[in-house]
Amino acid sequence: MFVNKRDVQIQWGDCDPANIVYYPRYFAMFDDSTSIMFEAAGFSKQDIICKYGLVGIPMVDTRAKFHIPSTHGDWIRIESRIERFKRSSFEVVHNVFKGDALAIEAFETRVLVGKHPDDPAKLKSAPMPPEIVERFMRG
Repeated sequence: MFVNKRDVQIQWGDCDPANIVYYPRYFAMFDDSTSIMFEAAGFSKQDIICKYGLVGIPMVDTRAKFHIPSTHGDWIRIESRIERFKRSSFEVVHNVFKGDALAIEAFETRVLVGKHPDDPAKLKSAPMPPEIVERFMRG
């Protein structure tokens, strides 16, 4: 399975008045990590949208378990992978490490969405391209 790793330094603007990362900032980091993971696998988000006639790849579910806080100046490592593919959706797991310790487990579900063929004012899920599934599954 394809896993993308990236190191991120916690910035002043990521933190709340108690100097710990304000949790919505992590979700922005996870969103970036998904996009970076696709690019590392050879599929930029813009290329996917254009090539397959999509409107977007929205997130339809997200959650996280926070185990260890981080503060301004800390370095964390975000390891992202696709856990599962379905017909038109996929599930991403982001494990965040502070040193060797698991700090956060985050999960998101995204769906490929295009215009409805019978009514362009509506949206409809689109099937996951087999070449994307194959690339992520072989690692």
